[in-house]
Amino acid sequence: MTQKTKKATFSLTPRVLAALDEAMAANAAPSKNALVERALVKELDELRRRARMTRWEEGARDPLLLKDIGDVETSFRSADAEAARGADQ
Repeated sequence: MTQKTKKATFSLTPRVLAALDEAMAANAAPSKNALVERALVKELDELRRRARMTRWEEGARDPLLLKDIGDVETSFRSADAEAARGADQ
């Protein structure tokens, strides 16, 4: 099942257009649209990954989050130890 598409117009430098033509000549994708979409999806995924990493780094410096993590670890320490003993038997 193919997804419905919507036409979009972008201006690209001649260098990028030439590279796109070269990639198509090398059968890199079934169409220019497919190759451009694949490249955009990859870039957008990377942007989301970087944003997520930034949030993790901010969390690692957040004293309230670190306290919450410590509290959870303390609360579950005995349950974790009990589960570990059960796994050894």
